Amino acid sequence: MAETKRDYYEVLGVSKSASADEIKKAYRKAAIKYHPDKNPGDKEAEEKFKEAAEAYDVLSDPEKRQKYDQFGHNMGPQGFPGGGFGGFGGGGFSMEDIFSQFGDIFGGHFDNGGFGRASGRGSARGRKPVRKGSDLRINVKLSLADIASGVTKTLKIPTNDKCTYCNGTGAKDGTAFQSCPTCHGSGIVTQMQQSIFGPMQSEAICPQCNGDGKIITTPCSHCSGTGVQRKENTVSFNIPAGVSDGMVLTVKGKGNAPAHGGINGDLLVVVNEIKDPELIRDGNDVIFNLMLDLPTSTLGGAVEVPTITGRARLNIPAGTQPGKVLRLRGKGLPDPNGGAKGDQLINVMVYIPENLTDEQKAQFEAMKSAPNIKPDPATTRRIFSKLKHIFE
Repeated sequence: MAETKRDYYEVLGVSKSASADEIKKAYRKAAIKYHPDKNPGDKEAEEKFKEAAEAYDVLSDPEKRQKYDQFGHNMGPQGFPGGGFGGFGGGGFSMEDIFSQFGDIFGGHFDNGGFGRASGRGSARGRKPVRKGSDLRINVKLSLADIASGVTKTLKIPTNDKCTYCNGTGAKDGTAFQSCPTCHGSGIVTQMQQSIFGPMQSEAICPQCNGDGKIITTPCSHCSGTGVQRKENTVSFNIPAGVSDGMVLTVKGKGNAPAHGGINGDLLVVVNEIKDPELIRDGNDVIFNLMLDLPTSTLGGAVEVPTITGRARLNIPAGTQPGKVLRLRGKGLPDPNGGAKGDQLINVMVYIPENLTDEQKAQFEAMKSAPNIKPDPATTRRIFSKLKHIFE
């Protein structure tokens, strides 16, 4: 059985109304407590460290936080409903990625057993920033039928792809390098800083080679030394049922490749819901405005109404009043958070004919004096209570 993920607010020990600053402070406290340097060989502490990073990754981003508050962990390994936002906890990011993405929270240097850029395991050695390519953003148009069932999309998308001639390094044949003269191949430079305790030595990533320890001597002629080439890639991804207009789904690693190697950015899929000509979406429910003729409203009968998946036969009870709402249960949209499926609501309106023949007028005149034709006060109040939202 899959392990149940803890609530991100619980992981950081903050309330759901916590400010961005409170979330940042809580993450810093948790990360320091469970940092691998302070808990060497402790797998449980390492997992808590990753768990805190995953929680912060979501709650520090307003867009991700809004989606998490709405859908919880039902966002899947690609940002889709189905099981967690993915990324850190799902193994998509390593410890190196966590340090490179959130290292700025802890500042550049720590003494007295801190971590970030000091000596030992917390030094710059082994902490080379992981390059990440830029994200791509595309809009995908979906009909209500697509949203009701979920859909797989396969698209050709122009991206910056890793150069195959230099393996993304930017160097000719992937081998035209020499040792960096600044750091002598270590990727690390030593810095001296003055503190209240006197001179302190720290290590930092070499600015000339960016921690690679080597520099390009002959650039790759196919990518001009960038390590990337423009290419049209075919990308397939699943859009789950129940998504809504404006929702952004993330396909990990399908964005642009970075210059000189690293991990690809992500593909951000923006849902554009196509307006249905007959049905109106209201959350997980859909609404259809049904205009009945006067005889059917009075005598009852069967009518056909459109639904998301086709047409359905609907029985109209005799004496159906304007403003009556009929319900087709389960004919709405699925809940992306796993709740009950929505319904289709039939909002009844009655058409009053404007042009009558003399014979029709005579028939109506004959009925006017019948006692059951005139509305009683209780019926009038009931009808207007259903229609009062129109006048508010």
